Amino acid sequence: MSTLLHSLKVLDFSTLLPGPFASLYLADLGAEVVHVESPTRIDLMRTLEPFANGQATAHSYLNRNKQSISLDLKDPANIALIKQKISQYDIVIEQFRPGVMQRLGLDYATLAAINPRLIYCSITGYGQTGSYKDKAGHDLNYVALAGIMGHSGRQNSAPPALGIQMADVAGGSFHAVMGILAAVIERHSSGLGQYIDISMTDCVAILNTMAAAAVLAGNTKVSPETGALNGGSFYDYYQTQDGRYMALGGIEPQFVRGLAEILQLPELVEGNKSFAEMDAKVVKPLIQAKIASKTLAEWQAIFSQHDVCAEAVLALDEALHSELARERGWVVNVPLSQGSTHTEPQLGCPIQFSRSQKRYDFVGQALDAGTWTEQTTLSNSA
Repeated sequence: MSTLLHSLKVLDFSTLLPGPFASLYLADLGAEVVHVESPTRIDLMRTLEPFANGQATAHSYLNRNKQSISLDLKDPANIALIKQKISQYDIVIEQFRPGVMQRLGLDYATLAAINPRLIYCSITGYGQTGSYKDKAGHDLNYVALAGIMGHSGRQNSAPPALGIQMADVAGGSFHAVMGILAAVIERHSSGLGQYIDISMTDCVAILNTMAAAAVLAGNTKVSPETGALNGGSFYDYYQTQDGRYMALGGIEPQFVRGLAEILQLPELVEGNKSFAEMDAKVVKPLIQAKIASKTLAEWQAIFSQHDVCAEAVLALDEALHSELARERGWVVNVPLSQGSTHTEPQLGCPIQFSRSQKRYDFVGQALDAGTWTEQTTLSNSA
């Protein structure tokens, strides 16, 4: 079996999370990725605790299957080297502020003149145009401006600080991969590459989906705990006797009836109370009182016998070592170097293919600039 993207070569100039996670996806699916790092401005992922096997775990994970090369982009000789090599590459990913790559002489127009088939993806907070394009930002800012936090969390309290980087990954990384692969498919017919402008704020705003549809076409105002899926119905989290939480998500009528029977709460189905905001204020305290009467383990045992969309809220370490994680292969053991018997556990690529394989060759390895200069193609062990 072969990897899906074995014919693609990627030159990745990005740091931190969005660009590197995008190129990680491409690398796992078989693309050959060279990650260009600055010798003078260290990628902060190299410094982020904790460390394992002598490296920051985040950096090892994000650079899996990649070869990293240290190049000072302020050195004209290195710019010339990149231009010399660019005809061998299909894709460039960069994450600088707008205008930086142009000042370096590595912008799309310059490199596409050398390699017209080049697909060039820029990931920024606010895109290449508009009044925000030169502003600094982070995930917290992007999800705030995208309106997501305006209808998340609880009434009369601050928006929740998310445990994941939603705009960075779902906005930046995933949309970059989609855009890149769409451009690769289009290139088969046109023979030409193109430029891709990914704004993390633009792309995370689209995740509002149903709420945005209600606002735009339904002229409806959305806010925390007013909708069926953001705490305005019984679809919510409930604290157990031992301070843990259960997630009750069965909003369909058959699941509501099942939950009402298990909890002995006929109020849940009488008058379809669970779907109206005011009625939810009546039934949710009743549900909370019931859930608070038993421990998480007791509820897990009870709900395991019923199909009503009721699951425990797991800590991340519990989730990663759960039966579901084992069955679906969430965690893979990746060699510390190519061919090494010593491995590091990491999250694997979750997409399952019937015929093609993914690769987990090594956690990342350095590539000498001289070696890179001599190479006409990169080796792929998959």
